[in-house]
Amino acid sequence: MKFNTKTIHGGQEHDKAYGAVMPPIYQTSTYAQSTPGGHKGYEYSRTHNPTRNALENSLASIENGNYGLAFGSGLAAIDAVIKLLKPGDEVISTNDLYGGTYRLFTKVFENFGVKFHFIGMQNAENIEDYVNKNTKLIWVETPTNPMMNIIDIKAAAAVAKRHDLLLAVDNTFATPYLQQPLDLGADIVMHSATKYLGGHSDVVMGALIVKEKELADKLYFIQNASGAICGPQDSFLVLRGIKTLHLRMQRHCENGKAVAEYLSKHPKIEKVYWPGFENHPNHHIAKSQMKDFGGMISFTTKGNNFEEAIKIVEKLKIFTLAESLGGVESLAGHPASMTHASIPKEEREKTGVVDSLIRLSVGIEDMDDLIDDLKQAVG
Repeated sequence: MKFNTKTIHGGQEHDKAYGAVMPPIYQTSTYAQSTPGGHKGYEYSRTHNPTRNALENSLASIENGNYGLAFGSGLAAIDAVIKLLKPGDEVISTNDLYGGTYRLFTKVFENFGVKFHFIGMQNAENIEDYVNKNTKLIWVETPTNPMMNIIDIKAAAAVAKRHDLLLAVDNTFATPYLQQPLDLGADIVMHSATKYLGGHSDVVMGALIVKEKELADKLYFIQNASGAICGPQDSFLVLRGIKTLHLRMQRHCENGKAVAEYLSKHPKIEKVYWPGFENHPNHHIAKSQMKDFGGMISFTTKGNNFEEAIKIVEKLKIFTLAESLGGVESLAGHPASMTHASIPKEEREKTGVVDSLIRLSVGIEDMDDLIDDLKQAVG
């Protein structure tokens, strides 16, 4: 079954009760039992819910995994992965990553004795320098948030395999339409399903997908024991969103390319970060491990002027100034004061998240309208 078909049919079956084509929303917390322990596969919805299970089967299918897990948020999914570790364990992480991930690692799990190394991974060989007897996990974002850095998943997987480490890849920006990390050697794929998988800015959810049963069982135990699950209504919304993922991503990519090329020629723009440019660092890796280059773009204005960046995002009309990304509507954000404000300024700027940086999530509106909006905002 090819990807476009998997988004609609992958892991799915018609409802056994009435033949419903779309899995029903099982809005229930508990299930009747004929005798203690005698049930039809479901006893309590924190542990299992038919709507959530339908979504988890879909997630596994589109990422070419065997097991999917859905959580109440992307951070809840990341939290479950780090709970595989114990005090004294160490994690090697991308240094340019979502601010919420950085905050979870440094403000929560460091307090429990887990040590994190934040490093540049554009050259995957750098990972080797930080591996020691306590290292247990490599955490990768690619493309990274918000600098669009590209990390070679195959090369990172080779390091992980040599040292018997887990490799987890945050695939939120690329989506399984563009990139499938499990096929490149990753052990765990994470998504903020709030973004492209849901696709309509109406749900908050996270997901993990794995191939190995032993690892899946550990994560299912954490999911159930910690309880950070999503509800059936949200499961239904993301499952519905996945069914149009392939169509939406095609337009996100088309519009993203047009916007990136427009900005790259604008006299007031200093730098545009988009993996589709041939001069983008590791463009050749993006070309080899991604189907296309996505709709996420970051750019800086000339002079690194904070006030100028704020003026631009406030003047936008079709692009909405808002947190998040990956919805059908175009969004603009100022990472230094929004999504990455939890990262100290000196750490942010080391990775390029300067005060003039603006991040765009290019939606599926008419391409000309988006460019006209940028034209009037940038001037």
